[in-house]
Amino acid sequence: MSAATEERPAVDRMPALYLSHGAPPLADDPVWPGQLAAWSADLPRPKAILMVSAHWEEAPLALGATVPVPLVYDFWGFPEHYYKVQYTAPGAPALAESVRKLLRAPGTPVQDIPDRGLDHGAYVPLVEMFPEADIPVLQVSMPTLDPVRLMEIGRKLAPLRDEGVLIVGSGFFTHNLAALRQGGIPGWSAEFDAWGHRALDSADVDGLLDFLHKSPAGRLAHPRTEHFAPLFVTMGAADAAGDLDTQRSVIDGFWMGLAKRSVQFG
Repeated sequence: MSAATEERPAVDRMPALYLSHGAPPLADDPVWPGQLAAWSADLPRPKAILMVSAHWEEAPLALGATVPVPLVYDFWGFPEHYYKVQYTAPGAPALAESVRKLLRAPGTPVQDIPDRGLDHGAYVPLVEMFPEADIPVLQVSMPTLDPVRLMEIGRKLAPLRDEGVLIVGSGFFTHNLAALRQGGIPGWSAEFDAWGHRALDSADVDGLLDFLHKSPAGRLAHPRTEHFAPLFVTMGAADAAGDLDTQRSVIDGFWMGLAKRSVQFG
């Protein structure tokens, strides 16, 4: 165990995170990797990490591999070196069993997809935050994009925080690649980011749940909502523990015109 690991603070309950995961070129950005590394250095050391990524929608809710399997390089047209990145974190079979017990109920099955590796929404930030890849990781799918249902899933998963599990919703605070223009920050991206910041700071759950209608430029910022959806799993895990009002933005700013706001509860 490294000295840095030994110095990590011990707490009774792990925080819950929502982060903007960018894309594979995040690794080459002069600023963002350092921000993610600094964030993880301030966290207690997790016993395991539960990842909910914008890039895995599957119903019924699915559990990914519980042993190391190849990563999912779910992107196209990038330079070859991005397809050679590895992240061989241990699997988390014990965490998978806990998730099954918490989520499985009559009419709500949980399925296993044992050959489904981590997609880039999971491994891109993990490479920067936990580069030693020595913490067990389990990825679960989003079975729906309905914010209310996702919050309920997060509430059911909340007890894992008391067992040392770091729950991470991984998306992008604004995400409309088709509407980006060369240079500058689009107005719709800046407006939505400012609104979302205020809504999070004031714990405006109703506004966030209805973000397509309550926010400025919501439909431009998220023409499809899968990149905002993981926030609601994180919020549910925070709400169940009574710490929605502890939210703080750890990373903000923009990357290629998209808001990279990332928040921590607890």
